Amino acid sequence: MTDRRPLLLTLLLLSGYACCGTPAFAQTKTAFWPSPGAKAQPKVLLIGIDGVRVDVLREVATPNLDALASSGTFSDEARNVRPTVSGPCWSSMLIGVEPEKHGVHNNNFSSNRYGEFPDFLTRIEAVRPELNTFAAVDWLPLGSEEGGGPLISGAVDRKVVVDGYELGWLEADSVSVIATADEIRNEDPDALFVYLGAPDEISHNIGGIGGEYRDAIAAADRHVGRLVDAIKARATFDREDWLVLVSTDHGRTEEGGHGGTSPEETTVFYLASGPGVVVGKPAAPPSIMDVPVTALAHLGIEIDPAWRLDGKPVGLKR
Repeated sequence: MTDRRPLLLTLLLLSGYACCGTPAFAQTKTAFWPSPGAKAQPKVLLIGIDGVRVDVLREVATPNLDALASSGTFSDEARNVRPTVSGPCWSSMLIGVEPEKHGVHNNNFSSNRYGEFPDFLTRIEAVRPELNTFAAVDWLPLGSEEGGGPLISGAVDRKVVVDGYELGWLEADSVSVIATADEIRNEDPDALFVYLGAPDEISHNIGGIGGEYRDAIAAADRHVGRLVDAIKARATFDREDWLVLVSTDHGRTEEGGHGGTSPEETTVFYLASGPGVVVGKPAAPPSIMDVPVTALAHLGIEIDPAWRLDGKPVGLKR
C-alpha cells in the first residue's frame, strides 16, 4: 500500500525531527555491532543515495558512513552499469541484473521487464511472504506509475512515496527518513529500502559539485546516522542480526551531469556493515548488482539460478 502523508503532518514531523540534533551514533568513532546469538533474526536496511561522486565523498565530513565503513566492508572502487543514469542504475542495484535483462536504459521506465526481473523486496515477498518489507522513496518512478514505473512493486508490504520535485529534495528526503525510522522503531520490518535523492538533484540544479552538493551529501550522512540510531534503539536489537547496505547509482562530471563513461561517472561506492560482515576492503571491486544479492543472502534466501541474477554476495562472513 502506498502511503502519501498529508503535507501538514509532514511539516509537523519535520519540525520535531529537526529539533533532535546530531544522533548519538554520529558521535562514536566506530560502529558498534554486538555479536548476535546463533538464532538472531537477520534483517537488512538498504540506503540508496543518488549521484554521489566518490572523490567528493572522501572530502566531505561523513562520520556516520565512516563509522559503518570502519566496522564493515567498504570499497570506493565499485562499478555501476551503462548508461550511467538513474533509471538503469537503480534498476540494476535493486534487482541485481544488467540493463539488457531488466530492460530500462534511460529514465523512462516503460520498457521495463520487472515482471521477469523484480526488485529484491518483491523477490522476498514471492519466496518468503512472511517477511515484512518496506520502501520509502521520493523519486516517483521508483514507487509509482510515473514514467513507466514502479520499479518497487505493489507486492511490498508498505511503500511511502513522496514527490521530491513538489516538496523539495532535502525536505522530501527527510520525510522518507522519518517514515523509515518510524517503521524500524515501531514495527517489525525484515527488509527495508530508503532512497535519498537530494545530492543528485542539487548537483543538477547548481550545475556542479560545489558547496551545496557537498552539503547535501553531509545531510545524507546525518540521515544514515538517524536510521542506524533507530536500529540500535529497537527493544529486540540484541536478538537481531542487522546488515546495513549503502551505495549510490552513479557519480558525475565537474559540471554536475552524468551518463558518460568517465571514471568520475562510472565509479561508485559499496558499503556493507553489521556483525555478520567482514571488516576491510573486498578483494575485487564490487558492482551495484551485488547489493541486492548480498541482501538476499543475508536473509538466508537461496539464490535460484532461474532468477538469472548477475550479482553476488559481497562482504558476508558466511
